[in-house]
Amino acid sequence: MMEKFRDISGDVNPLHNDTEFAKARGYEDRVVYGMLIASQISTLGGVYLPGKYCLIHGVEIDFARPVYIGDKLTISGTVKEIHESVRRLTIKFVIRNQTGKTVSKGILKAGCML
Repeated sequence: MMEKFRDISGDVNPLHNDTEFAKARGYEDRVVYGMLIASQISTLGGVYLPGKYCLIHGVEIDFARPVYIGDKLTISGTVKEIHESVRRLTIKFVIRNQTGKTVSKGILKAGCML
């Protein structure tokens, strides 16, 4: 996924592509692209919550800590607001790594065409 994301985005930052460079700057290993992690929000909205009738209107995301290759991530979402008149949901999401630490969190605003 890292190579595909690099090829699509053109982001050749050595923090993502060079282990020695990343370690020399205090990271455990290469850092996974933040926007690659953020792209998983599309799966949350388009597959699970609210699902196939969803069109993402906006995403606010905070990156709390780096993600490394091999980390196992879990994404969870909670509906915070429902605006029936405009068919829109506001979903709070959290992405945690395999140790339960929050790596990202934010808000997903999604239109629902039911």
